[in-house]
Amino acid sequence: MPAFNSILVANRGEIAVRIIRTVKSLGYRTLAVYSVADAHAPHVATADRSFCIGGPEVGDSYLDAQKIIEAARATGAGAIHPGYGFLSENASFARACAGAGIVFIGPSPEAIELMGNKAAAKRRMIAAGVPCVPGYEGEDQSDDVLIAQAARIGFPVMVKAAAGGGGRGMRLVVAAKGLPAALATARSEALNAFGSGELILEKAVERPRHVEIQVFGDAHGQTIHLGERDCSVQRRHQKVVEEAPCPVMKPELRARMGAAAVAAAASIGYQGAGTVEFLLSANGEFYFLEMNTRLQVEHPVTEMITGLDLVAMQIAVAHGKPLGLRQEDVTFSGHAIEVRLYAEDPSRDFLPSTGRALLWRPAEGEGVRVDHGLSEGQEITPFYDPMVAKVIAWGQDREIARQRLLRALEETALVGPETNKAFLIRLLGKDAFAKGEATTAFIAEQFEGGRIARPEPLPVQAAIAAILQYRIARAAQAARAVAVGGELLDWQSSRPLGAQYSYAIAGEPATCQVVPRGGERYEVITGDQRFDISIVELGDSVARLRVDGLQHDVCFCEVGPAEIALDIDGADLRFVNTFALLTRGEVAGGDGGITAPMHGKLQRLFVKAGDRVEAGQRLATVEAMKMEHSVVAPFTGTVSGVLVLEGEQVAANALILQIEPDKDA
Repeated sequence: MPAFNSILVANRGEIAVRIIRTVKSLGYRTLAVYSVADAHAPHVATADRSFCIGGPEVGDSYLDAQKIIEAARATGAGAIHPGYGFLSENASFARACAGAGIVFIGPSPEAIELMGNKAAAKRRMIAAGVPCVPGYEGEDQSDDVLIAQAARIGFPVMVKAAAGGGGRGMRLVVAAKGLPAALATARSEALNAFGSGELILEKAVERPRHVEIQVFGDAHGQTIHLGERDCSVQRRHQKVVEEAPCPVMKPELRARMGAAAVAAAASIGYQGAGTVEFLLSANGEFYFLEMNTRLQVEHPVTEMITGLDLVAMQIAVAHGKPLGLRQEDVTFSGHAIEVRLYAEDPSRDFLPSTGRALLWRPAEGEGVRVDHGLSEGQEITPFYDPMVAKVIAWGQDREIARQRLLRALEETALVGPETNKAFLIRLLGKDAFAKGEATTAFIAEQFEGGRIARPEPLPVQAAIAAILQYRIARAAQAARAVAVGGELLDWQSSRPLGAQYSYAIAGEPATCQVVPRGGERYEVITGDQRFDISIVELGDSVARLRVDGLQHDVCFCEVGPAEIALDIDGADLRFVNTFALLTRGEVAGGDGGITAPMHGKLQRLFVKAGDRVEAGQRLATVEAMKMEHSVVAPFTGTVSGVLVLEGEQVAANALILQIEPDKDA
């Protein structure tokens, strides 16, 4: 293989930063590419050199293979590491790299092509004797054939995009009547995400575990596995929590699953890092799902229990070196759990969230690792996947790892967009998870059908918000007084000045009256409750307070003259002081206004002005962060106006349609 001493990372975010870290540690020159939206991103600053490859849309930048190869030539890169997502499983890109004399750090184009299509991969695995889920992976893609095959398989069935993964183009269908709509939606989403609308059908295995085996192969014919990861906790078929080892794994089962995974990889002459994914039933039977021909998002948990650097191993294999590791040399130590911190709103069906990272404080501590590509002040846009960080904890056993991860999440502060942090904390605290009993049905079963309520602030948290807003206001007044040569009234004298703040708690207004008691001690009165609060430490964005003798560590950020954001007690909360707001008029639009659920592209419109619509009817789809989201009619009525065009970018809560409701709607 061609020698190389510089590596271009064809990715962004946390995985680009993580790869660059290892590449630098090995002495290679590091090169980054970025879109206009990522000009100030950490992966750009971390690399030795960087190259702009286009606009914010992925098609104009990170998915443009020619631009990336041109960037590699311009920067003198001898190899390209694709990370995961984007072009990592694109056989044409791997071939283009070889054609340009650039080493692609990944498997062969032929392996990517074969395993990248679920239908072809499943046929190959059946031939190799790997257990597979019963289903249909044929070439005839007509709806009539798919409907007939689903009836043969028996419901419930899974509809899956043959060319993709990550939950995109995937639908669970529990009854025949829901199949036509699921086929149309899955095909559209697959075509948009992967450029192919080909689908497969599989019998839905009820309440399984999702267990995957990390495999590695070299150019010398050696293939080994590095153990398993349990990825059962998912929402919308996307992984949320991953851990290694699997809580129910036994040596005999690991040997069988590992042998099947190695056989799958060896049957196609696989080289580099790959993952063979299985469904594991309650009775110990397992079935092949797919093979990912790249590094996985969840690879850190394998690294933490094996002590291996998987990126370093990828680079060595790309150089043509032997693995230097036999199966019997692979050992496991302790337990590791990873959660994905997403910019999303769990209370709104996990819709992606965007906005500026006003405050970012990743956790630290023994056994804790946070992989991220985020900096304070950075804009989280609708153009890319909503995952902003991975928080990982290792412990001598699973319970220590779980407790460390809980603490790490509580100490991780991201203020700006909505995040799933509070949801992750609740999830890790569930008895079923603590006992290692989670299956792919975990979120639906443990969270009332998947509904996640937004955390409501407590009176004590509102009291802390009032103290911090009070101190911010007084500091600003003092600064203004000094600027004009005046004096600020001594607000800590025997006749202290107080202030009132009004917040919403559980939908009801709550007044907090702040009364200074001298020094850094205050009394806050809210309703019939009184809190004795002392400020122990106060920085620009971090405070330590003692409330009725109990210590609270808080990260805070002033969002505006009337609003403060707090990361407190593991919850991200915002408090708006309504006393400080001017009276506002009614928002235009009134009843019948249909708004965009998030920032994104209006993918399709299904209605026009004058159309009659029924409650629950699909009106439009909005595409954001690689997922399609349906906008449905909340009531029966007539479309009186369409305010946007297909393909247009829309902002969250922007008015897109107007419906005149029926009188009895």
